[in-house]
Amino acid sequence: MSTTTLLIHDGSAAPDAPVTRIGGLPLAPAGTRWPTCTTCSGPLQFIAQLVLDGGRGVLAVFMCANDPGSCQEWSATAGGNRAYLFPPTGLVPVPLPALPTSEDEDDGGDGGDDEDEDDGDHDEDDEDVRQLGAVRTVRAVAVAEPQYRAASKAWSERSGRPTRHVLGQLGGAPDWLQNDETPDCPDCGGPMEFVARLEEGPDPLTAPNFGSGSAYAHACEPCGRAAFLWQC
Repeated sequence: MSTTTLLIHDGSAAPDAPVTRIGGLPLAPAGTRWPTCTTCSGPLQFIAQLVLDGGRGVLAVFMCANDPGSCQEWSATAGGNRAYLFPPTGLVPVPLPALPTSEDEDDGGDGGDDEDEDDGDHDEDDEDVRQLGAVRTVRAVAVAEPQYRAASKAWSERSGRPTRHVLGQLGGAPDWLQNDETPDCPDCGGPMEFVARLEEGPDPLTAPNFGSGSAYAHACEPCGRAAFLWQC
């Protein structure tokens, strides 16, 4: 029987830990700038990094949280999210950009290109649109079930932990919630390889906003390209 590799919630870590994790700071080549949304120009929220096996690289995904639903952050091509396939070594934390201010929003300004820290105008009670509320580490567990949902249920029964602790799937075939939306590589035009499925997870503090659905990360390794989308 074929197996499904699940991504399991496995505790917390430092925000810049060089491991597969949800949240924290992205690791990227030195000089990488924090990406911005092509619709609202605000800084994207860092969602996750996936350290791929065999030295294949590190996949990082971002999504707009500035005005959820307005920037089509669910689409692989609309510009409301971004995915990158970085080399496996020589990566450093990307500095946090300044938070958008009310003036940025009124003027349509770009709040994401300034790599300075918070300018002090942000209310501490407001949600940080750049980062999730905490860091969750991930452990890969192979389950002898060919289908993602069956594998999640089997793992839950075997471990005694709830299925909401399954944070997704690594490799294999995507179990789409809707239609197959495999993105094409913008360079070679071929379909991108499925890398991972991501879930919102057990804790609202660390939950990306996938509309109570699931996200899908893809990559074209020969071209060094990646893409990200979600369905609900």
